[in-house]
Amino acid sequence: MLKVLWIPRNGVISLLLLSVCIVLAYNASRIGIDDNPPGIAFAYLSAIALVFVFVHPWRTSKQYRYLIYASGIGFILFAILHNVFEGIASVIGETSIVYGMLNVTGVVCFLIAILVCPSGLLVGTIGAGIMSIREHRSKHRSLAG
Repeated sequence: MLKVLWIPRNGVISLLLLSVCIVLAYNASRIGIDDNPPGIAFAYLSAIALVFVFVHPWRTSKQYRYLIYASGIGFILFAILHNVFEGIASVIGETSIVYGMLNVTGVVCFLIAILVCPSGLLVGTIGAGIMSIREHRSKHRSLAG
């Protein structure tokens, strides 16, 4: 999967998408995402751009279906991990440095579950649909020709 990103054309597109992701994330952090629809929209657009960094070279619906499955499983896994890390942190107490590390890890898991996984589901669903239509059309063209 990552070998494809090193092709010069794909690498340029990946860097451009990563730049867009960073700019959108910066804008989301500047605006704020606490009960702020524009900030939340920037955060989701940033997550979608991050997903596109890795999937833009894909050309089959099967790859996008795998993204759908991975995003669904990832959502469940990272939601559980968030709760586990928060629970362990509450048992340890606030005086330990481990508490801070567990809190940060819990927040990262929460953000992945809330931002990246739904973005992966969206991109996977749309990509699988588009690629399925393309595959269907090319199959019919080759049979008609």
